[in-house]
Amino acid sequence: MMDVKELYVSADGDGAFSKIATALEAAKQYDGMKVVIHIAPGVYHERLVVRQNHISFIGADENSTKITYSDAARDLMPEGDKRGTFRTPSVFIDADDFYACHVSFLNEAGQGDKAGQALAVYADGDHLTFEHCRFEGFQDTLFTAPLPKQPKEPGGFKGPKEFAPRRHGRHLYKDCFISGNIDFIFGSATAYFENCEIFMRNRNDEINGYVTAPSTYEGEPYGYVFNRCRFTSDCPKESAYLGRPWRNFAKAVIINSEIGAHIKKEGWHDWNKKDAWDTMFFAEYGNFGEGAGEARAPFVKLLTESEAAQYTRENVIGF
Repeated sequence: MMDVKELYVSADGDGAFSKIATALEAAKQYDGMKVVIHIAPGVYHERLVVRQNHISFIGADENSTKITYSDAARDLMPEGDKRGTFRTPSVFIDADDFYACHVSFLNEAGQGDKAGQALAVYADGDHLTFEHCRFEGFQDTLFTAPLPKQPKEPGGFKGPKEFAPRRHGRHLYKDCFISGNIDFIFGSATAYFENCEIFMRNRNDEINGYVTAPSTYEGEPYGYVFNRCRFTSDCPKESAYLGRPWRNFAKAVIINSEIGAHIKKEGWHDWNKKDAWDTMFFAEYGNFGEGAGEARAPFVKLLTESEAAQYTRENVIGF
């Protein structure tokens, strides 16, 4: 058992710290211990970086404990270039064994057609767990790192991990709410989503968005798994997709979930990558709701009962 240090943050000054960033700085003296940061209700306008293992954020309630910032990909930086996707997160987690409960993570930069990509969370690490959390944004809300091994264009990964070794991570999202529209859950981690609400936000376009854009590495047995989730929306009927492959070995499986009417009958999009049909893996089993069904795109796998049975949390992420 690890020793535990508890720290208390309150925006109104009632805690030992009024800012989460200050508590994270204080936590450095307890490196090697589990540090639990209790966060009182409030809106914390902070850009946070977590690089210490075994950090926990415990909020009072996910609807009243909010961490928010508004950096966006199209922002101009002092040197004259644009910020780019991977320098936008409100919260950047570059550590293992991070845990969050009853916290909201937001990026309020706005719709992607004006702001560009804007991450609420950049989650890079192993054994990351989020319970009863909210992730709110528009384009690219939640990045489940690592980055793909190579960018499509030079400088495409400009940001804190551009040249870092890629390290595969496992994430759990349990009883969470995640909102956005274009590719708003994306990345290369193995991530298990259990009993989550996945909300597609309307952007008043012919195609309102894509829930997922996995970039699973070649050889990884699992990418994204959604079990007993609810795919909801305020979008018009049949105006969105469940996902598309950011890289050719993308994997995403949805089982036992309710899929709303906003999802097109074909369900998934190939991002015009016919060459990826033999390598990507998009699959479903036991789903229901107006957006569910068997009239899926030809590259989508409809699992058998025995095939679906392998997608337990223990098999996929091991915790």
